[in-house]
Amino acid sequence: MSEKTTAFEKAVKDYYANPNDSVLFEAANELCSKMKLAEKLRMLSGRQFFTRNGFDLITKRQKYNCRPCLSGGVKRLGIPAVAFSDGPRGVVMGNSTCFPVSMSRGASFDDELEYEIGSAIADEVAAQGGNYFAGICINLLRNPRWGRAQETYGEDPFLLGKMGAALTRAVQDKGVIACPKHYAVNSIENIRFDVNVLSEDKTLHEVYLPHFKACIDAGAMSIMGAYNLFRGEHCCESKYLLKDVLRGEWGFTGFTISDFLMGVRNAPGALKAGLDIEMPQLMHYATLPLDLKLKRVSVEDINNSVESILRGLIKITPRLKYPGKSVVACKKHTELAKRAALEGTVLLKNNGILPLAESERVAVIGRYADKINVGDHGSSSVFAPYTVTPYQGLCNAFGKENVVLCEGTEFVAMESEIAKCGAVIVCVGSDYKQEGENLANFSKSDETTEKAMGGDRYSLRIPENEVELIHKACAAFDNVIVNIIGGSAYVIEEWKDEAGAILHSFYSGMEGGNALAELISGKANPCGHLPFTMAKNEDDYPDFLFPSAKTRDITYGYYHGYTLLDKENKKAAYPFGFGLSYTDFKYDNISANDCGETVEISLKIKNTGEYDGKTVVQVYAGAEGDHPVKLLKGFKKIFVKAGECSEASVIIDKKDLMFYNPDTKKWYPEDEYTFFVGQNSENTKAVKI
Repeated sequence: MSEKTTAFEKAVKDYYANPNDSVLFEAANELCSKMKLAEKLRMLSGRQFFTRNGFDLITKRQKYNCRPCLSGGVKRLGIPAVAFSDGPRGVVMGNSTCFPVSMSRGASFDDELEYEIGSAIADEVAAQGGNYFAGICINLLRNPRWGRAQETYGEDPFLLGKMGAALTRAVQDKGVIACPKHYAVNSIENIRFDVNVLSEDKTLHEVYLPHFKACIDAGAMSIMGAYNLFRGEHCCESKYLLKDVLRGEWGFTGFTISDFLMGVRNAPGALKAGLDIEMPQLMHYATLPLDLKLKRVSVEDINNSVESILRGLIKITPRLKYPGKSVVACKKHTELAKRAALEGTVLLKNNGILPLAESERVAVIGRYADKINVGDHGSSSVFAPYTVTPYQGLCNAFGKENVVLCEGTEFVAMESEIAKCGAVIVCVGSDYKQEGENLANFSKSDETTEKAMGGDRYSLRIPENEVELIHKACAAFDNVIVNIIGGSAYVIEEWKDEAGAILHSFYSGMEGGNALAELISGKANPCGHLPFTMAKNEDDYPDFLFPSAKTRDITYGYYHGYTLLDKENKKAAYPFGFGLSYTDFKYDNISANDCGETVEISLKIKNTGEYDGKTVVQVYAGAEGDHPVKLLKGFKKIFVKAGECSEASVIIDKKDLMFYNPDTKKWYPEDEYTFFVGQNSENTKAVKI
């Protein structure tokens, strides 16, 4: 080894000369053997966290993670620090591109688009000094009351896995370590530190873990533990999750980190269970030198964690290229953000009012008509250099002189002016005060006051004053379009029949206003599909716990979302996978072919309308036995020109058709499967194989 080659560089060279797991383990072991005990202990915790936060001059808000949060690093040996950046709607550092929230991107049903977004995010992480992205949030949406629903991709494990895996591959292909989170069964916010989730093995492996495994199979070299307890143990101290499943069953070779500040409660318990890095500061792990002396932990325990971290750094970071800061929020990325908003917006209803003529005079009213509203103010908050509101986007599309703005929930003073418009767009829903990461929210109801600050949603309905606004607008004006802004599902039975058209635009990012205008004007055709079930009643979803509950134990069952409605023979208001277009599609000639390790679903798609458009072919599978009626197992977004036909195929991996036997702890196939092919979970045609 020359004087100019560090020990870390040698380890990297050894691995890339023959890149396989055996060499990776040997390289990390050899590098670890050169480290002093103090250097090893330094690798196991974050540092300088509180100096990594600051104040944003654009938004005039305090800012978390404005610089990379560092952990580890040994200069003597050339070992880089883990330089953490959060997400997932973009890079929280600096003034980065604010993409639509993950739920909106889940609604795109487009994992190729998610790969593009991941590549852009990785560039912006690297440009600002990071080498680690913890924005792959893949917790399952069990009940839409969950405050952080916006950070994930939906209610279905397969959809979560496909989107999370795409983001994982994209980020790591650019040399940034990808971190899926929060592992595992994390889907309640207000009592996230002490809720204890109970779940049977079959449910756990088939419903709550497959998407994490998909990201590990995609190569993820890190994973973040959750705050909540699982079967009486904090997730960051669960040997079953961190060692038995993650490393034992899945063969994970990377490293684990805790959720911030409250993730670890007991240092020896966490380290021995397989928790490698305590983030974001040295707290409980400060006792490790004493724990070592008292033999509560061993040098082997410490080496195991250090080598896990080194494997992640050796395998991924050599690919890292540090682009100039000009890439941050560059035009290419902001245009990608708009495209993501276009692809993810869901058209729920249209009585023919949409699209509007570009010469139309329109009114936009409501609390969010001209308000920056891109998601919660928690750890996923992105401080974009600008944000286009619905009003601003409509002005860009229709001309400012043709757009009437009425903010708030009263329009009496402007009724005559609004009445002259050809259409009225009502913007309703939620913001960071009603839902999001729980930042000192001690309220017992959904509030819109300045004191409110995120957390779970007590009600799944639009706030009462906004529902009243919808009623009044629909009574006073023709051609009312309701634009729902929010993180997940709402119950809208009391007003949906009154509106002429309904859009769900989620939190659509910094270019969301322009995207909304392009969809309303017909410049773009809606093609988003719901990544969750919109039920008719709040009690159609599984049970949920709030702080007032007498217990902190909750059982996560086998059924939720569309699988629960299928089991109970109920219809949704809008089923999972639902999404309208300005055109119609007809699916014909559906067939299923056994291709050995895969099943190929083939069909012909005809665009029977007058607009070019995209449809999402959804393939579900069901089998006899104690299983859901159907489960999503494949999807593909297809563009078809007006009046034309296109042939399409969706490939199903037979591994995705397996079921888990809790007695043998093995996966098995059923003898016969029925495949359901359609445009949403309720509108399908069946074919057996």
